[in-house]
Amino acid sequence: MVRVEQWLSAGEPVPSFVNGRWSAAAAGKLAVHAPATGETIGVVGYGGVEEALAAADAAAAAFTGWAEAPARFRADILSRAGELLSARAEPLGRVLAMETGKRLPEAIAEVRFACEFLRWYAEEARRPQGEILSVEDPARRHLTLSRPVGVAVCLTPWNFPVSIPARKLAAALAAGCSVVCRASEKAPLAVLELFAVLEEAGLPPGVANAIHGPAESQVNALLHHRAVRVVSFTGSTAVGRHIMELASHRVVRCALELGGNAPFLVFSDADLDAAVQGLLIAKFRNNGQSCVAANRVYVEDSVLGEFIELLAAAVAKLCVGDPLADPTPDVGPLIDRERVEAVTSLVSEAVADGARWIGPSATLPPGGHYTRPGFLQDVPPGCQLATTEVFGPVAAVFPFHDEEEALALANASEMGLAAYIYTRDLARAWRAIEKVEAGIVGLNHPVPPVAFAPMGGVKQSGMGREGGRRGLEEYLDTRYVAIGLDRQ
Repeated sequence: MVRVEQWLSAGEPVPSFVNGRWSAAAAGKLAVHAPATGETIGVVGYGGVEEALAAADAAAAAFTGWAEAPARFRADILSRAGELLSARAEPLGRVLAMETGKRLPEAIAEVRFACEFLRWYAEEARRPQGEILSVEDPARRHLTLSRPVGVAVCLTPWNFPVSIPARKLAAALAAGCSVVCRASEKAPLAVLELFAVLEEAGLPPGVANAIHGPAESQVNALLHHRAVRVVSFTGSTAVGRHIMELASHRVVRCALELGGNAPFLVFSDADLDAAVQGLLIAKFRNNGQSCVAANRVYVEDSVLGEFIELLAAAVAKLCVGDPLADPTPDVGPLIDRERVEAVTSLVSEAVADGARWIGPSATLPPGGHYTRPGFLQDVPPGCQLATTEVFGPVAAVFPFHDEEEALALANASEMGLAAYIYTRDLARAWRAIEKVEAGIVGLNHPVPPVAFAPMGGVKQSGMGREGGRRGLEEYLDTRYVAIGLDRQ
């Protein structure tokens, strides 16, 4: 049984993890609801500024010992934590599916993806840091050294509440930083297993801390704490801008993965069957609630009719239901009623303006936060659906005439997180990859993320990178050293 299941089955408030101790915050409690049914599935202890400061103090006290620990020591802990988490993938996946509404196979896959970050950064922690620079003067030598920046604050979202914290935590810990993590109150349960396995793996007290509480007051307190040197945030662009403003007061480094509005380009030479199947994955994975989800579908006009026919046949078969049901549905519920209303409003406006619906018309399950998945064509360019990140299982399909127009449409958004391109023309593929304004590109592939590659956006989609070698660098300072040599 995973640790969080023990608390839930005992009817106890799910605690925070501060300075190596599990304790429910005294400030209050917050109920957690299942998106599939609306029922209360647990309660978390909900803290405040005092808890945030205690966590930052604990991380500050633990920092020097962790930063000076041998790389092998840090690597072994991360590796053991990855093994422990992997053994719990299925039961923890059930908790994750229950609190987020994502399909059970996707939830289990997310836990296993989180393990990959722990494993990869365990290996990366032992790789050499710094470099010897070229000799320009016989009397001097030059080199660089890397050292952890200090206490890292990790602010994580509800849509991937295990893998995104793992991506941040693993990199920060491998670099030698201590961490305070605040998880979203919409999905605060499964994430705690990351801290449970780190504790079991031998992580010293205070090195990694997890808190729950009101975002505004806790984040403000953390970013004004003297020991905090870097903040890593995944979420909306609006909130990211606010965090940048708070961070500027003490010149705290920011690593921000923000909103997306991903274009999905289908050229006439593409394998249309593969493009349709790729679109279903890129759009409906995590019930459409992903910053890298396909959000604007552009299809070359000469194959638009054929593509729409294939797409309509595919979405007509979609089944919507409880993510824990057997057989597993194709699409589950959205996180809450507010998200349902936002998606429904975008669709209603587009339909009222003449857009046509492409999707199933079956009755939705009762009791949960469900919305009908599908696509719309003939969407007027002025509709919000044409310009706004939907963050749900709906997208608009538009025609384009040639490559130049396709890229102009793709780059028209102020966002630049992900883009998808389907073509079998190698020259066109390279041109599109080089010209599309996105930090992540999937060429003939709907799921680009891997643990060993950098993830992040351009334009209003953020700054910095997570994952891979670049993800480690967000938590390291570079020290340059010039050495004068005695003259012979």
